[in-house]
Amino acid sequence: MERTWKPTTAGILTIIAGFLGLLIGIGLAVGLGLAGTMIGMMPGFPGGLLALIAIPGIILGIVAIVGGIYALRRRLWGLALAGAICALLFTLPLLGWILAILAIIFVSLGKSEFE
Repeated sequence: MERTWKPTTAGILTIIAGFLGLLIGIGLAVGLGLAGTMIGMMPGFPGGLLALIAIPGIILGIVAIVGGIYALRRRLWGLALAGAICALLFTLPLLGWILAILAIIFVSLGKSEFE
C-alpha cells in the first residue's frame, strides 16, 4: 500500500487545532475561575464552579491531540477522525476551525492507509 501525505497532514493539523483548543479551554477555566472567585464573594454563590464550564473544552482538546497522534501513526482511523472532529467542536469560533475541517477531509481521504 502506498503511503500518501494525507494522514500525516491530517495528524499535524489535528494536533495543532487540538493544542489551540486545549489552550483556549485552560485559559477559559482560569478566567472563569477568577471571575467566579470575585463573584463568589457574594453570599450564596459558589464561585469556583464557574470554571467547570471549560472542562468539556479541555477534554475535546486532549482527544484531538490523541487523535492527531493516531493519524500520524496511521492507526485506528475512527479515533483519528474523532480527534479531528473534536478539534472542530471547540475551536469553531476561532481560526483553528479551518485546520480542523482540513484535518477531517484529509483523514477521510486517507482512510485506506489506516490499519
